[in-house]
Amino acid sequence: MVLDEALLASAKAACGAATDTATVHEGLQALVRRASTTRLIALAGSQPRATAPPRRRPLPVSTRRRA
Repeated sequence: MVLDEALLASAKAACGAATDTATVHEGLQALVRRASTTRLIALAGSQPRATAPPRRRPLPVSTRRRA
């Protein structure tokens, strides 16, 4: 893998990583998060009539005793 040394040094300083490998990992994780966010935003409003799925468990009942 061929990397721009100046860009790598800048990225390392920005994320505070100790090694080049950690810097690349941080960058890849940020890229995946950004892509996931973009896909999620694109879905907004795509199904305006959608309803929430049923809950698996009923809502919790208060455990306090009534006097």
